[in-house]
Amino acid sequence: MPYPQSVPTGLGQVAQQAAQVLYQHRLVSTRQLHRLVTPHHTRTEYLRRQLHTLRQAGFAQAVGRRTTGQTELLWWLTEKGAQAVEAVGLLQSRAYRMSPEAALGPLQEHTLAVVEAGAAFVEHASRLGHECGPLDWTPEIAHYYRDESRPGEELCLVPDAVLSYVHSEGKQRTLLTFFVEVDRTQMTIARLAQKLHAYAAYHQYTPQTQTAKGTRGSRRQAAMPAWRYRYPAFPRLLLVLTGASEDRLARRIADLRSLAASDPGLAAAPLCAGVTTLDQLRAHGPFASIFTPVLGPAEPVDAWLRRPVAVAA
Repeated sequence: MPYPQSVPTGLGQVAQQAAQVLYQHRLVSTRQLHRLVTPHHTRTEYLRRQLHTLRQAGFAQAVGRRTTGQTELLWWLTEKGAQAVEAVGLLQSRAYRMSPEAALGPLQEHTLAVVEAGAAFVEHASRLGHECGPLDWTPEIAHYYRDESRPGEELCLVPDAVLSYVHSEGKQRTLLTFFVEVDRTQMTIARLAQKLHAYAAYHQYTPQTQTAKGTRGSRRQAAMPAWRYRYPAFPRLLLVLTGASEDRLARRIADLRSLAASDPGLAAAPLCAGVTTLDQLRAHGPFASIFTPVLGPAEPVDAWLRRPVAVAA
């Protein structure tokens, strides 16, 4: 008996890659897919044909969005398409499923903005000779922790994306991991500052374990902070702002720095965090000096978030 087909007969490599991107990122526009899957093509016609093949096979759906006087299609995988990607086994399974209601709902613009931020990393990695592909970031991975300021309560930190990037300089290759938070000016600046506090609390969180089986109330600290079970180094936190004028975003950055400076929890944790705008990230890339440190001097740095070395006079 032949193996069941996980993809429709005649589905090309580009369509398969597009299906993987849609599975990973849930909702992606045609233009974003073109930049991520077929950047070597000057026009989008071939990609569009492959996407329509997916739709005709029942693997994908699309809805129109009106932007700048034109209608752009937003794509997502159907349940059938998601099961086909899962059957191949190349990607970590995700329970989330997009629907027409969700695709048209209030999270549409936020989802697309997160994809846009990831696409900026991919495009500039290609230009710089680094490594970052369309599947090198994963949206909304849960990180569980406890905060000493809220004893007895288990909390969950969910970054908009966790992104992996291989930075190459000569023979030196460095794997960098980033927590990416995209803010479309929909939340208060106080709520955004609370997110910073959550990252600092997660950085400090060390699970506790029972000292002996059957011993009541006796606990000890685990050997390592929780994040070390996932990451070789604590990821740098990048906040990407969009959805408002340049002047308003600059004010939000200043207000965020002011609130962060007054949070003792941030001062206690060596949290590397920087904030920029989506326009700057797209235009200049993550390794230009576009990130304003959340804490300390406001002099812009790149995604390494390293302080400039003072030069002796």
